[in-house]
Amino acid sequence: MNPRETLIQGFLHEAGWGSAQRGRLAGDASFRHYDRLSRDGEPAVLMDAPPPQEDVRPFVRVARHLEELGLSAPRLLAVDETNGLLLLEDLGDATYTRLLANGHDEDALYALATDVLAEIAARPDAVFAGLPPYDDDRLLTEATLLTDWYMPAVLGRDTSAEARAEYADIWRKLFPVARLVPDTLVLRDFHVDNLMLLDRPGLAACGLLDFQDAVAGPATYDLMSLLEDARRDIDPLLIERMKQRWLKRFPALDRAVFEASWAVMAAQRHAKVIGIFTRLCLRDGKPGYLVHIPRVWRLLENACRHPVLAELGRWLDRHMPREQRGVPNP
Repeated sequence: MNPRETLIQGFLHEAGWGSAQRGRLAGDASFRHYDRLSRDGEPAVLMDAPPPQEDVRPFVRVARHLEELGLSAPRLLAVDETNGLLLLEDLGDATYTRLLANGHDEDALYALATDVLAEIAARPDAVFAGLPPYDDDRLLTEATLLTDWYMPAVLGRDTSAEARAEYADIWRKLFPVARLVPDTLVLRDFHVDNLMLLDRPGLAACGLLDFQDAVAGPATYDLMSLLEDARRDIDPLLIERMKQRWLKRFPALDRAVFEASWAVMAAQRHAKVIGIFTRLCLRDGKPGYLVHIPRVWRLLENACRHPVLAELGRWLDRHMPREQRGVPNP
């Protein structure tokens, strides 16, 4: 038995789940793995997040905070922060992704998720002590995944220091525009793969997953992440309906300010995601995400149509012409 498995079995025995049946539930783009457990018909989920690559402490803090806000994160049944092991409530299989694939009411699912985000943004206590800020350095580090991973992969050469510096300068001028909307708790990976429909009343019907990277940042970010999804196309009319639905909670928020913040956050996320999907392939041997890159480029190009992003659009056209915006070879 390998040392990691010995740790896991000891953790489960201590938690009273040592005799449970285990089956692999899922992995994701990180080093985390998930097993589904069954103990006399009672389900639970084991999160195996081995340090030093992973740190479960942020997940634990955010999960407890979301529960305090009346929202549905998996309950923590047992915690070993040192060894990166969590025993979690099993929220079931009704992910938004599966439901949408099976023809579930798209508007209803997106409306529920939008209402959850509006509630978070409206709550003064959503941002808790110790929550990291989505500051310029963090945003820029993410945006430069495009120049540092994707561009070398498709162009066959490193991005020049001059081009990279110009790119960074453009972003540093854009980030204050994104922050013209209020800050709130930003879960950062708010999309259909990480949302579930639960048999619970009100906003608790939306189950929340994968929020360990939460930060304090612009209230537009998670809504944009939901509606400009790297993994699926969404009807522009549905996007507009959900924007209007969210904005009704904030009548004092200027629509032009909202749209400018949205555009900057969209461009930043899409640049990041293109870089991440490339890195997952080249560094981590996970080429399955490459199929989404053409969609994410379309989203990034659409974001750059906003006047505030004109300079970024020109930079991309000079250094990454449209005909070269392809999919990297695995």
